[in-house]
Amino acid sequence: MSIQTSIMKSTRLLTVAAGAFLWAGSAMGAPLPPSYPSHSDTTFERLMRGQAPDGVGVTALTPDLRRQVVNYPTKAVAGTVVIDIAQTHLYFVLGDGSAIRYGIGVGRDGFRWSGVQAVTRKAEWPDWTPPPEMIARQPYLPRWMAGGEGNPLGARAIYLGSTIYRIHGTNMPETIGHKVSSGCIRMLNEDVIDLYSRVEVGTKIIVLPNQNYIAATTGSKTY
Repeated sequence: MSIQTSIMKSTRLLTVAAGAFLWAGSAMGAPLPPSYPSHSDTTFERLMRGQAPDGVGVTALTPDLRRQVVNYPTKAVAGTVVIDIAQTHLYFVLGDGSAIRYGIGVGRDGFRWSGVQAVTRKAEWPDWTPPPEMIARQPYLPRWMAGGEGNPLGARAIYLGSTIYRIHGTNMPETIGHKVSSGCIRMLNEDVIDLYSRVEVGTKIIVLPNQNYIAATTGSKTY
């Protein structure tokens, strides 16, 4: 018998043996190697994060959603944060007639809000504990998730008053510029890290109710 023939016979025997092993394992209830997508690809993950329509990525952000300094006449004092829900913009007032403007993701229909709050807490790579109101609407959500790159709160969280709302990062950058959240304000991780370094506990947060309250902006420069 030639060496080549021996190798072919050995290969066939190994294949048959492997098939028998897998059949036996299945019959006894032993788990087989998964043939489904990883957890990050599941519908659950997409629903949990409120993913924007397919094909909308961070590279598709329009220029107005990129961090930049813009002219921003306002009576708000320097250091105030003004959130324009209608235009999906957040402004950090610089006090000289200008502000740093960031693109944001905001609440979907029925979850947008307005008013004045103050920063009550800040956290880096925060854990996520969905509030009872969110659990009631989406019972499939985890009750707690450790902070990290896979966490929906992203790199930083800025907590607003005694509300359930936060300004936070996101691991779904494609949602910036969209109305998809349950009321929280989403930012690119690099943007929320920048804002986090500028605000303090006690910083005033103004959420504008509608377009009639938008301060005029003219001109901009890359920031």
